[in-house]
Amino acid sequence: MTTYERRQSLMDLLRKQPGLRVPEIARTLEVSEGTVRNDLNALEEDGHLTRVHGGAVLKDARNSTSAAFGIRHQEHSEEKNLVGRRAAELINDGDSILLDASSTAYYLALNLRERSRLRVVTNGIELARLLAQNTSNTVILIGGVVNPDGSSVTGLLSEQIIAELRIQKAFVSCSGFSVESGMTEVHLEEAQLKRRAIESARQVFALVDSSKLGHEDLTPFARPQQITHLFTDSGITEEWKSRLQQENIPFTICEEQATPTK
Repeated sequence: MTTYERRQSLMDLLRKQPGLRVPEIARTLEVSEGTVRNDLNALEEDGHLTRVHGGAVLKDARNSTSAAFGIRHQEHSEEKNLVGRRAAELINDGDSILLDASSTAYYLALNLRERSRLRVVTNGIELARLLAQNTSNTVILIGGVVNPDGSSVTGLLSEQIIAELRIQKAFVSCSGFSVESGMTEVHLEEAQLKRRAIESARQVFALVDSSKLGHEDLTPFARPQQITHLFTDSGITEEWKSRLQQENIPFTICEEQATPTK
């Protein structure tokens, strides 16, 4: 493979999986991490991407995810991938599911390539594009106002559409979680949409990486009692394990060997 071909392959990887870090790119392309860093630096100099901690975000808005989403995708990427991979095991062929526009839900979607005939409802633009690549899936991107970062849709129209649906399984993330308020969000519109989604779903699965435990934001949208199961990562403290158990919130610590707890 020539240098040009390798760099094109690298950019194709970032289009499909914007959260990939240098070690993951190196393994996929079967080259050294140093070679990947050199390629990323060269592509940045040519104006094709922007380097961020641990990886890069493409600048080509026609073919790649938004820069804001890409950067958010990089944060706690290892933990989010473990959470997404474990939660994906609950999804079967033909299921009707709702996924929010979070970067954690995007990692979940990356682990659904072997599923078929899914009926997916989402307000995540990039997530909808990803799952629609499987032509056996039916992907419903709910309507509404496109948010400034270009990665999601919210608003009254979105809430009305969700309210009329009956969904088997909803997978939602949050910006903060506490046992007093449950799942919370920074943005009011996102919280309102997720609240509607939870009301329409038979089961609600919370995707909460450990950095969000104990952090409480402006708008609550899901009470602890509404959560069917919570997925987090090995960064969870013993104190938080005890608190979740005391509140009778079933949870799974997502590691290479995931540990379900009741």
